[in-house]
Amino acid sequence: MIEDSSKNNMLHLVGSLPPLQKLRQRKGPALQLQRELHWRQEVEKLVFPTCTTKENTFKETPDKVFRREHENMVKEAEKWMKAVAESCSITAALITTIVFAAAITVPGGSNQETGIPVFTKEIAFTIFAITDAISLFASSTALLMFLSILTGSFDERDFLFTLPRRLMVGLCALMLSTTAMMVAFGATLFLVFCHKRPWMLVPICVLSSVPIATFGKLQIPLILDLYRSTYVNIFGIPN
Repeated sequence: MIEDSSKNNMLHLVGSLPPLQKLRQRKGPALQLQRELHWRQEVEKLVFPTCTTKENTFKETPDKVFRREHENMVKEAEKWMKAVAESCSITAALITTIVFAAAITVPGGSNQETGIPVFTKEIAFTIFAITDAISLFASSTALLMFLSILTGSFDERDFLFTLPRRLMVGLCALMLSTTAMMVAFGATLFLVFCHKRPWMLVPICVLSSVPIATFGKLQIPLILDLYRSTYVNIFGIPN
């Protein structure tokens, strides 16, 4: 294996930070760190196994060089990941609380003698029940994913697959729960108000779609970046 004057092999060199302008090509320090780890992983496939533990003239292994060079990036990536997980976990917890409360206080109330919901035979009530359950399960899943991020070890290698995958699943589940919650909300308004005013269905659908579209516009680009960065390697080939 070719080495430079300081006995640095390819793994030592790939562990060095790239120029600043290259670092700005990725969205967020966590995705940039993930890309650096992908480069290191690809180079490891090309060298002899002994190169991973070989020291240079400064008594540094490739692992030690990578940790030294990327120490600040790891801290920034941890800070970014925690900030995203914390804000999203609060949202997921709020949605869980709302849809759980909606499940036990069904629209229209229940028959006092039988305890069966008044609108149980309505199609809109079935839509409400299904979407409310989906929202509850999805928001609970999202909350667990974000909590698993916050309680993780944040080792540098966790940023390769573990943490990005959890964040991606959490964001997808959060988007699903938000969509299902708004559909359940629209079904509730339809049950209560639209029997005698069917024209209200149009503004209900339009207004319910606003938060869904807004959330999608804000989060789908990040979800796609996470997917490409996690499941497509640096050469554009699926892992």
